[in-house]
Amino acid sequence: MTSLASRGARIGALCVLVTAVTACGLLPRSGPTRNEIFAGSVQRDGDAFVVEVNQRVTAATAVIPALGFPPELINAGLSDTDVIRPGDTIALTIYENVTDGLLAGEGAAAAVINEVQVDGAGFIFIPYAGRIRAAGNTPEQLRGIITRNLDEQTPDPQVIVRRAAGDGSTVTVTGAVGGQGVYPIERPTRTLSAMLAAAGGVSVEPEIAQVTLVRGHHRGTIWFQDLFRDPAVDIALRSGDRILVEGDTRSFTALGATGTQTIVPFEAQVISAIEAIASVGGLNPQLADPTGVFVLRNEPEPIARAVLGRNDLVGTQRMVYVLDLTAPTGMFEARDFVIRDGDTVYVTAAPITQWNNAIGALTGTLGAANTVASAGQ
Repeated sequence: MTSLASRGARIGALCVLVTAVTACGLLPRSGPTRNEIFAGSVQRDGDAFVVEVNQRVTAATAVIPALGFPPELINAGLSDTDVIRPGDTIALTIYENVTDGLLAGEGAAAAVINEVQVDGAGFIFIPYAGRIRAAGNTPEQLRGIITRNLDEQTPDPQVIVRRAAGDGSTVTVTGAVGGQGVYPIERPTRTLSAMLAAAGGVSVEPEIAQVTLVRGHHRGTIWFQDLFRDPAVDIALRSGDRILVEGDTRSFTALGATGTQTIVPFEAQVISAIEAIASVGGLNPQLADPTGVFVLRNEPEPIARAVLGRNDLVGTQRMVYVLDLTAPTGMFEARDFVIRDGDTVYVTAAPITQWNNAIGALTGTLGAANTVASAGQ
């Protein structure tokens, strides 16, 4: 009887000690407990608003990055790729109706003049035809001008003009594409999607690829896949356009009782809380408290006002959103709640975990002490 009482007293003392150690926070852990986060709320004189996630909160916080092109880019018409510009290259074939022509030479049927570049002022020089303005004309119009000028020198000349797009009408494509470089705007590549295809396509996952186009003082960014969802953003290109393709740079941080603790890049345009948890291996079944899934972020003033239903807030607000996966609709709320760039997803440890850690630490310490005591006898 005495032995049982003594054992009960020891167990009781151990429980008191475990409770004291746990309450004092003497054990190592990955972060605050659920109760400690709630204790730091504004409602309890803390510095963050702690909000339970529901359908209203989900709707108010579902902000997806707004990407698009300004009207100045959207409304530009297709370029006339037949118009010759300074920097273009012209190729000529000239047939003369004589056996010994001015240009063809003896025994030749035609003279071929390749790679005549249009100078900065828009002119080219053709022997016997003189200095001719090429820029602003189509190849057919230029053919008529050359023919008239040569007709005074040789009877009934026949002229063929071919325009090879040069640096007079080009765009620069850089970033995550198959082949970076300077590309001419030609008839098949007059639109953004066609030019990207000519540059080898995007070299990152299409789901997270972003395309930025800069034209003078105007610029805009779209998702690559929007080119195929909305024909309006497959805009016409202009000489001097700069195109940059890059992967999505957004990320969130996962901490606490998850499969792994790390910074996680976005792998889709929209990521829900449940997908964020899954992307780091889910909840740790040995440690996690499914009632204590928190999303921490700095919320812009308009969204914070909508979430809290208050008009007296000024500036960015610290918000802590609480997801209880054990609630009847908890998994649905987590599926619908949108994670944003810079969020911290933190999963608290279950209370039993701290209790087990405390018992393990104390029993291990007591065992070691008994070993040392026995060795000293």
